[in-house]
Amino acid sequence: MIDQAAIDALFLTARTHNKWKPEPVSEAELRQLYDILKMGPTSANCSPARFVFVTTPEGKERLRPALSSGNLEKTMSAPVTVIIGIDTMFYEKLPTLFPHADARSWFTSSPALAEETAFRNGTLQGAYLMLAARAVGLDVGAMSGFEKAKVDEAFFAGTTVKSNFLCNLGHGDPSGVFGKLPRLPFEEACSIA
Repeated sequence: MIDQAAIDALFLTARTHNKWKPEPVSEAELRQLYDILKMGPTSANCSPARFVFVTTPEGKERLRPALSSGNLEKTMSAPVTVIIGIDTMFYEKLPTLFPHADARSWFTSSPALAEETAFRNGTLQGAYLMLAARAVGLDVGAMSGFEKAKVDEAFFAGTTVKSNFLCNLGHGDPSGVFGKLPRLPFEEACSIA
């Protein structure tokens, strides 16, 4: 079992950040967190998530029109905003990622299964991104308050990738953290069958 400090850093004391210190996040840090998150499990190792690390002022300006008013300032001031996308044709990589079976045919024969698999596993990979970021000492602020069509046009036009959600990364300013909100107790959220 990992130690209590690691559990705290990943879950218990970790917070969603809304304000950011002006410390940059290096490309080396982004590569390190990707090398960690890519090892998280996905069904048939399908790995449908695609990540755009928006770090430049020009990139942020391309993102600006898609942001809701409540997410504008925190996103524009974050050192990095990650667009977590889903490759709708992820199965084209399966001959490499899952070579011991013809997994590609599972999805080419069922568009509904392909869509469901891409969304579920791409979302999992987005969660792995947040945990990997916390593991390497970065703070996160995930959000879904944006216009997907505008993000897709600005960043994924002409591709098979569609946006899923956004996540700001950096070194959080604790003055922008809200009080810890309640969670459902085991009895309300769980059952044992």
